[in-house]
Amino acid sequence: MLEGFETTIRDRFRIEEYSKVNKVCDLREAIQKNVMPGMTLHLGMAGPRWSTAAIYELARQFWGTKPEFIVESLSANHPVCVLVRGGLIKKLNCAYFADPYYTLSPNTIFASAVLDGSLEIEHWSLYTHTLRLRAAALGVGFLPTRSLVGSSMAEGNKGSFLVMVDPFQSGQKLGLVKAVYPDLSIYHGWIADREGNTIFHPPIGEGLDGAYASRGGVLITVEKIVSTDYIRTHASLVQLPGHMVRNVCEVPFGAHPSGMYNRELTDFEGYAEDYEFVDRARQATRDIAKWDAWIDEWVLGCRDHQEYLRKLGTERILYLKGKARSDCWLYDTQALDAIQKTEMYSAVEMAIITSARKLNEIIQKKGYQTVLCGAGIPNLGAWLAWFELNKTGYPLQLMAEVGLYGYSPRPFEPYIFNHRNFPTCKLLTGVQTMLGVFTGGGTNKCIGALGAAEVDKHGNVNTTRIGSDRYLVGSGGANDVASAAQEVIVTAIHDRTRFVDRVSYITSPGWKVKTLISTLGVFEKLADDQEFTLTGYYPSPKFSTPDEHIRYIKENCSWDLKVCDHLHEIAPPTDAELKLLRIFDPYRYFLGKQA
Repeated sequence: MLEGFETTIRDRFRIEEYSKVNKVCDLREAIQKNVMPGMTLHLGMAGPRWSTAAIYELARQFWGTKPEFIVESLSANHPVCVLVRGGLIKKLNCAYFADPYYTLSPNTIFASAVLDGSLEIEHWSLYTHTLRLRAAALGVGFLPTRSLVGSSMAEGNKGSFLVMVDPFQSGQKLGLVKAVYPDLSIYHGWIADREGNTIFHPPIGEGLDGAYASRGGVLITVEKIVSTDYIRTHASLVQLPGHMVRNVCEVPFGAHPSGMYNRELTDFEGYAEDYEFVDRARQATRDIAKWDAWIDEWVLGCRDHQEYLRKLGTERILYLKGKARSDCWLYDTQALDAIQKTEMYSAVEMAIITSARKLNEIIQKKGYQTVLCGAGIPNLGAWLAWFELNKTGYPLQLMAEVGLYGYSPRPFEPYIFNHRNFPTCKLLTGVQTMLGVFTGGGTNKCIGALGAAEVDKHGNVNTTRIGSDRYLVGSGGANDVASAAQEVIVTAIHDRTRFVDRVSYITSPGWKVKTLISTLGVFEKLADDQEFTLTGYYPSPKFSTPDEHIRYIKENCSWDLKVCDHLHEIAPPTDAELKLLRIFDPYRYFLGKQA
């Protein structure tokens, strides 16, 4: 007879608190076991900007051995620059080659390595970088996109990018991006169990497609290893299943100097991005001897991550934890004291405020509902426009590439992805949704606000390379915005070397760039004209007549500039506009020298 049902139920159906599978190991051991010379490594970004601890351990183990890694990375900043200096990377495929804080600036180490032939690079946009990994994750050879068509990247990546006519939408050109399969993917997550089931907190950045696509699985570092029971309780935040994970390592503060944003995991404390640390690293990269000394101090000179944290110090760690509070800006009295109080204004301030006014006008006229901004001065213009429209109840939503939707800018920190803005979002997502759907989808109602290192008379924008030896920052998401948003407005510093007849590299095609705001005036494409016309200029005591002013502007364009018959002088900034703008950037990282 059948007996003992109670025992069977108790023994067979009890869910164990901890998984029987245990993949936990030390970070040094994980790198030794899983990373081999010649691999294609994907350095993932799903929440924190960098898996810094793992990258530094890679440097320690392979320094000077020429392992010839191919690296896939959404952005290449100073941690990746460490690997370049150590001769670890043969080829780098990336969307952004620059340091982020305090301002965006090219990293000379990357440029030097390319020029001396030790490093090969491929330029992609944020969306196409993620799309190549998505194709591999889905097991298909390619995926279509509207990005890159008409850009220099389309020419430079011919082996991995093709242009075709959409067979279902007659005449529309589409790009095809080739799938890319990493040999190993490396991520830093929030928490995992010992089987490797991992929680990532949004915004999710590039997402987990690189992990899903990786032929050799994933090496994961996390802030804390928890029970499988805890993972089950928070299963909605789990994005990486354990069967894809090779090893999992508990590495607290493993993203530093990147930050870890946390709103939903109430058992754990987040920490802010360490701007000062990144800026010191950036300054060091400008001199090889100083950069080598920095690497010796912070990477090679630290036996492991624990020694790195001891060097960082308790005071610094606690400061960054405190700075991660959503209300920390309320206590930033030092920033308040730094705000410039004079009524005089600079050319950059005039351009940003004019950009905000023009955005306000275009958005209301055409009914745009979202705006996606490039970093720096175009972003500040969009923030000003948002506050003005918000007063009237206009439903404009600010968006940022890594996954921020519907945020309200906080004061004192002008960087577009700053963590202070995260708690104000109405939706947190990632690059694929933000750029692929909300900005470039078939029903988008988005206007883009971008910057430019070079811009030509047709609105083509260059942020990648000037000539054969001067490397800039790359596309980021700019190409994706310019390729697929409804319309684009560009804001740029004006001089003859920047306003050129033809840009030397097309990062973002100018088809949808309708308005150009500079530090000298306003330029628009009138009617169906595909070339800019000067429509407005700023007040200036330098010139006694409008003709003198126009002559000066024309002299600072490298093409025969058209001038509108109804040219007008633009009103100077109001006191309210200047106050709000300076609250965003009290230390004038983007506003520049004081007026």
